[in-house]
Amino acid sequence: MLKHKDKLNEYNFVPVLIFVNLQKLNLDIMKRSIIFILIFTMAFFACETPSTSNTEQEEKKPKNIILMVGDGMGVTQISAGLYTNGNRLNLERFKTVGLHKSYAFDNLVTDSAAGATAFSCGVKTYNGAIGVDKDTVPVKTILEIAEEKGLATGMVSTSTITHATPASFICHQKKRKMHQENAADFLKTDIDLFVGGGKDHFEKREDGKNLSEELRKKGYVVSDFFQEPINDIKMDPSKPFAFYTANTDPVTAAEGRNYLPGVSKKSVAFLNERGKENGFFLMIEGSQIDWGGHANESNYIITEMHDFDKAIGHVMDFAERDGETLVIVTADHETGGYAINKGSKMDSLVTAFTTDYHTADLIPVFAYGPGAENFGGIYENTAIFDKMKKLYGFE
Repeated sequence: MLKHKDKLNEYNFVPVLIFVNLQKLNLDIMKRSIIFILIFTMAFFACETPSTSNTEQEEKKPKNIILMVGDGMGVTQISAGLYTNGNRLNLERFKTVGLHKSYAFDNLVTDSAAGATAFSCGVKTYNGAIGVDKDTVPVKTILEIAEEKGLATGMVSTSTITHATPASFICHQKKRKMHQENAADFLKTDIDLFVGGGKDHFEKREDGKNLSEELRKKGYVVSDFFQEPINDIKMDPSKPFAFYTANTDPVTAAEGRNYLPGVSKKSVAFLNERGKENGFFLMIEGSQIDWGGHANESNYIITEMHDFDKAIGHVMDFAERDGETLVIVTADHETGGYAINKGSKMDSLVTAFTTDYHTADLIPVFAYGPGAENFGGIYENTAIFDKMKKLYGFE
């Protein structure tokens, strides 16, 4: 195969042959010269094409990554949300779609702790593990690595902020139910923003500590739903921010919880300002899609799915304007063995469940922005961590 230099010599040789043949034609010198110049110019630019193409094909890297996790959200949950929302969802704005294998180290059917740890740490671990491997050894998370690299970081959840999925991005515990220990781990990081339930785990503790006061001493603005509505708050990007949306678990969307879309929008703007030099990482969880599956309540799933999709819409609006943000939407697992059955119509679904627990279904992954093409195909859930780490350029 010719090297680029050899190709240049080859292309230079072609006009010479043509020039020789032109001598044989019955044309005056001026016409022959014009024809030769045109042919030589075309050959010159042809030999330059490979270099230009290689430059254009270089993969663009994201400055920011937003990982959105619809806990318990399988294909049927998405379908139900779509059909009951005028046959449209913001998820349709994504052009790259893949599937991940959700199983845990010790079980084909994962739980949220092992599933989220796969995303956050890139390891398969046992059900119930929070940020530790199968041998209970702590593993550094993508959020912690981003902090070390100088990126702004944040988490938003519609569960307690110490629940399995968010905890797996910042905590390292052997068992997911260790909420007070998980809360203490928040003080070991410099996360810039977190919003979710679980105020009691920070303030009504067996050790007598008030972790909210300790956060304030570290410079955080700490507030909660008793003091002011979260949707009315103006976040100051000059200070890290924490907000508790409930003492324990937040209420459902159907019962009036409405902060996820608005807070997602505000959090992106907040972190974009704090991370204007190096970028940011944000994890947003629509937690209660999963709880609707556990309860085998179709309407619960659908209202939570609509709420989560509104948040996706705000994030996508930002990403489309920004051009430097990769958005990934996926789930840790499917919950309920949820099905849409015969007799269903738009806005009138006949549904059924096979279990009140999780299933081992393949889980969809949606991606948009720089590096999105890496998320097509079928791969392990741990690959989501690997792909994010690579796209950030972290060693």
